[in-house]
Amino acid sequence: MDQTLRALGALFIKAVPTFVLVLLLHFYLKKMFFGPLARALKARDEATAGARRQAEAALARAAERATEYENALRAARAEVFREQEALRGQWGERQAAAVAEAKRNAGTAVKQARAGIAEEAAAARQTLAGETEMLAEQIAGAVCGRTAA
Repeated sequence: MDQTLRALGALFIKAVPTFVLVLLLHFYLKKMFFGPLARALKARDEATAGARRQAEAALARAAERATEYENALRAARAEVFREQEALRGQWGERQAAAVAEAKRNAGTAVKQARAGIAEEAAAARQTLAGETEMLAEQIAGAVCGRTAA
């Protein structure tokens, strides 16, 4: 067993420089290769995340502006519709006033025409009354004169 322990001790002593070299290689690579690599990856991730945040912020601003534009457009359309309705109302009032004026004028014209017709009818009645008496006398004279003859 002694011999085995000595052989293990000798192996251990021969392995120590290799272990130290591996340990030194580990720290050297960690400092010289993996450290800068980790910093570069971290910087790249931060730049990517920053670009994403900027893109998301730009999208949010664009969506907000689009919403504002849509609201402004909706308000402008509503204002145009209100103005059109006001104009339609004014046109309706003007048309109603014109129709009322035309009715008044037509009513006046009808009254004047009725009055004229009534005057003509009265004149015609008087003329007919006078002619009726004359015709009645002529008829009576003709009937009496024939019966008397």
